[in-house]
Amino acid sequence: MTTELPRETAAGFKSLKPTRPTPQFTEFLETLRTVQDLAVAVNAPDEVLADATLQAQALIDMLESHAAPEGTSFAGRAVAPGRGHLMLPAWRVETWSAEGVRAKGSFRRYHLGGNGAAHGGAIALLFDEMCGMAIFAARKPVARTAYLHVNYRNLTPLDVELTVETRIDRTEGRKRFVVSTLTSPAGTVLADAEALMIELPKE
Repeated sequence: MTTELPRETAAGFKSLKPTRPTPQFTEFLETLRTVQDLAVAVNAPDEVLADATLQAQALIDMLESHAAPEGTSFAGRAVAPGRGHLMLPAWRVETWSAEGVRAKGSFRRYHLGGNGAAHGGAIALLFDEMCGMAIFAARKPVARTAYLHVNYRNLTPLDVELTVETRIDRTEGRKRFVVSTLTSPAGTVLADAEALMIELPKE
């Protein structure tokens, strides 16, 4: 399965070359995802937080000189769950074609909104990412999100493997209307969305 990005450039976008991250980067990213989960979950005494802060600062000092411009770092262009980006839910793409994209994954403690349910903004972020993927999978020119309408049908649980399916519903000139559905293992619709993606002019 390939998830290569289109080669052409468009206004506001550089042509990104997909890359496969090293196993060490993948392990590094997963460790940081766990740190994010713990950062929003801990209720630790000040001495523990102070020590953790010092260690986090040491990590910043270690990595700061290796910061790279967009398009040269792994994050955002990695052929990996969440495109190797900490902000994005790290879901696994299972189907990638012109007919649509299907991915599976779960929301973690980091995505908690309240009462054990995923934050609505995290769900919207997943939909926005998947709608962009559907454009790429169909080999259409680069597009930006003009609007994203989300219907929250049921509470979305954490730490449960869910499925999101996304496809281009129709095209009107430079407009691509994309639909996406998030379902539980039992097939219950948890949320669905429609996005309007506008094809950008070529440079």
